[in-house]
Amino acid sequence: MRAPRPGRVGIAWGVRARPLTDRAIRAAVRAALAHGGRAGIDVEVALVSDRHLASIHGRFLGDPAPTDVISFDLGEDGDGLAGEIYVSVDRARAVARERGERVERELALYLVHGALHLCGFDDRSVQDRARMRAAESLVLESLGPISGVRGGTRGPRVHRKIGKSSRG
Repeated sequence: MRAPRPGRVGIAWGVRARPLTDRAIRAAVRAALAHGGRAGIDVEVALVSDRHLASIHGRFLGDPAPTDVISFDLGEDGDGLAGEIYVSVDRARAVARERGERVERELALYLVHGALHLCGFDDRSVQDRARMRAAESLVLESLGPISGVRGGTRGPRVHRKIGKSSRG
């Protein structure tokens, strides 16, 4: 019996700085999808500026405030695109500096978080948030060192929102 094919993880860079390699991005997203039971789905990742992500946040979720990651579950589990993850590289850089973390680790965390949302993880209630944090730590730890990225705990986070695309 053959193992399922790894899902395609497309990457679009909307910023000049590239703190992670495309290979590290794919590894983080695929590890989170496997942890969440959706290994093999196709996902597009866009690494963008704060301004760009705030625009998406306002347009699709009615809140124009800056945020770190937004995921859109497109509902496909097969031969089509199943989800999109938008990550703010600017936000990762600022938060990493504030916390004394490496930007690579913060960015990997956002990628894992967004992919876990595509797997049905949520972080709105205290219980859901604890489940999300535990999954994030496990996935990051499973990756081992990727450009200095390691698992572990972190302090409280601002609430991230997810949304459904218009493709429903």
